[in-house]
Amino acid sequence: QEQLMESGGGTVLAGGSLILSCAASADIFGNNTMGWFRRTPKKERELVARIDTDDTTGYGDSVKGRFSIFRNVATNTVLLQMDRLQPDDTGMYTCVADSTRWSWHFALSLGVWKFQGRGSQVTVSS
Repeated sequence: QEQLMESGGGTVLAGGSLILSCAASADIFGNNTMGWFRRTPKKERELVARIDTDDTTGYGDSVKGRFSIFRNVATNTVLLQMDRLQPDDTGMYTCVADSTRWSWHFALSLGVWKFQGRGSQVTVSS
């Protein structure tokens, strides 16, 4: 049984926007830092964005100012709004969750989280 249900992604022209969604159980959503990492042709694992249970956020340098992450408490869903997409944003985006922001970032270095979705392909054409 999937514990993180992802949706969204697709193909868009440069400058366009996409939204990724990641739904979780109430237990996972309420007790874990959630977010996305991505795999691109240039980087095996790169921080995209993460959000803590207190709504504190963190972003990778390459997406700051263009991407926004937020939580929908009513639906136990985390959303990633991606604006001004560029061809370098092309990659596989995977929703992941871990206990705290610190363990989440440590997991990023290892590539292993407590919970991981199947991933969504994002393709940005020029």
